[in-house]
Amino acid sequence: MNKILFILSASVFFSCNSSEESVDQPQPPNIIFIMADDMGYGDLGCYGQQVIQTPHIDQLATEGMRFTQCYAGSTVCAPSRSVLMTGQHTGHTTVRGNMSKTGGVPPEGRVPLNEEDVTVAEVLKEAAYVTGMTGKWGLGEAGTSGLPNLQGFDEWFGYLNQRHAHEYYPPYLWNNQDSVILEGNQDGKQEQYSHDLFTEFALDFIEKYRDTTFFLYLPYTIPHDKYQIPDLGIYADEDWEEDAKVHAAMITRMDADIGKIMALLKETGIDNNTIVFFCSDNGAAQRWDGRFDSSGPLRGHKRDMYEGGIRTPMIVRYPGKVAANTTSELLWYFPDVLPTLADLANVQAPPQIDGVSVLPTLFGEPQDFSDRFLYWEFYEQGFQQAVRWGKWKGVKLAPGQPWELYDLSADLAEENNLADQHPDIIEHIEEYVQNNRTESPHWPTSTETSTANL
Repeated sequence: MNKILFILSASVFFSCNSSEESVDQPQPPNIIFIMADDMGYGDLGCYGQQVIQTPHIDQLATEGMRFTQCYAGSTVCAPSRSVLMTGQHTGHTTVRGNMSKTGGVPPEGRVPLNEEDVTVAEVLKEAAYVTGMTGKWGLGEAGTSGLPNLQGFDEWFGYLNQRHAHEYYPPYLWNNQDSVILEGNQDGKQEQYSHDLFTEFALDFIEKYRDTTFFLYLPYTIPHDKYQIPDLGIYADEDWEEDAKVHAAMITRMDADIGKIMALLKETGIDNNTIVFFCSDNGAAQRWDGRFDSSGPLRGHKRDMYEGGIRTPMIVRYPGKVAANTTSELLWYFPDVLPTLADLANVQAPPQIDGVSVLPTLFGEPQDFSDRFLYWEFYEQGFQQAVRWGKWKGVKLAPGQPWELYDLSADLAEENNLADQHPDIIEHIEEYVQNNRTESPHWPTSTETSTANL
């Protein structure tokens, strides 16, 4: 089903169901989805961090539900965001890597979302949400079909290009389809810190649309390198390497800004009708072993198909609806965000997605995903695949190599490969993978060329 047919069918669904459900269904909530960039599973106090201070995010966990087995869409930026936006895993979604192996937009080979892709923002537009975004997009260059305004966002401000987003004092940012010169960053000056500008946009957006129903997508660039920050805050006097100080200061700065957002929700009286999600787009870029232990007990980091590359913190807060101070071990991942938000908005999700709504779990109802497969593929170092099935985790590092198999219930660090002991499990994984992915013209699996990526 193409985008136009989905929008028409969703409109009919919404109009036919809204009147009969309005008596029983509460008003759909405002939705704020906050995502850090390259923040590890262990970088938050509520996930075991002992050094970096994150009191406001930890408070989200105290007031909401903390997930211990939630996964990002990929182990790097662009495909993870494509999965989040489309509800399709990396074996189906349009953007499967930061840069393509063939084709794409010159000179870097970036692949934009297609015109026919249906994003979570477009789904929520069918429920009359005002949609806004600020931060890093990564799913379409200027002049392509992947621009945020062409993919369901009424307003947006930030970076289109991932590499441009490495710079926290950029010479310009995008405001809708216009570039905005940042005068404070011209001629080598560093006066306008992009992260702070994103927070300002978010606060202004909430204030502006407080009397509507809104969706705010806030993909911050912190703590992605390069390591830049106006000041080191409480870490200035620590006896650490400079990058470590900046890494910690970045996360604590983001935490303080999330505190500002939560305070504004209370000030405007919309706190109780706003659901807030917080996560990271992939695993930690650096493990910081012995300093921060950013991957926690997990093996690997960003660009790995092991747990440290794809498992993300996920916190969901919705006063009176999501039970406070709860922890869930439900297995879910970024494809599930779109159908979950569609459920919240009481609108139809598009067909042919890989996600499943986790709203029952959020609202305290049991869900059993023990027999469900989660799937990832990755192209930066050849063609790699990973599968999660119940307690089992399969990893395949290259075509022609055997699957590795780990029992995560007993081996969270993925140290003991059990593939030889369970050929039946490997056979079942292979059968699933063969039947649940499609080839991409931009990332052919026969191409083994490695690409320099973000």
